[in-house]
Amino acid sequence: MEQNRKKNKISYIISLAILLVILYFAYQFYQINNFNDFIRSETNLYTSRFTRDKEIRYNNKKSYKIENPEYNDAMFYKKVKVEKNQPYKVTCMVKTQEVEAKEEISGVGAQISIEGTTERSVAIEGTQDWQKIELIFNSKDREEVNIGFRLGGYLGEARGEAWFADFCLEEGIVEKNNNWKFGCFIFRTTEVTINQKRVQLEVSRK
Repeated sequence: MEQNRKKNKISYIISLAILLVILYFAYQFYQINNFNDFIRSETNLYTSRFTRDKEIRYNNKKSYKIENPEYNDAMFYKKVKVEKNQPYKVTCMVKTQEVEAKEEISGVGAQISIEGTTERSVAIEGTQDWQKIELIFNSKDREEVNIGFRLGGYLGEARGEAWFADFCLEEGIVEKNNNWKFGCFIFRTTEVTINQKRVQLEVSRK
């Protein structure tokens, strides 16, 4: 009888230890893969890795990390309700490691963007420490937009690593003042992208 009690006690301790180990790893998995309603999206499926990074933080909070070991266009995005014809500003902090565009084309890198559109912030390339980026847009006739934090671009792909943190969405005020001020800027040379091709324009002195 006593021997059976000891066996039952040992079995209970072993079962409890196994349960605790399972709970620990489940908690760790949840911490790494808890994206708070952000949806993951990528052009080349199963190429990018999306995680919550507890080592590289901003304001002592886990960052959202996108890792593209190969060239890809990947993003976290969230559907956000907006008022029609209102200006909005989206900001976040971003940190990059060896981010490189696949082709020499502007607008590819770590950025904020509106999913499915060309609306975007500046795109960060290379290895950069934490910095603030912003996207200002008008909702026009939309009532919802998918705000994305992206490693890639609407017209291209990138590889490397990017961390995003400290997201903020602000609603602006429509300016009804009809008094416009105009400025004219002349550049000797400039580069633009037309139909996914880079075109260089130069002012002639003749």
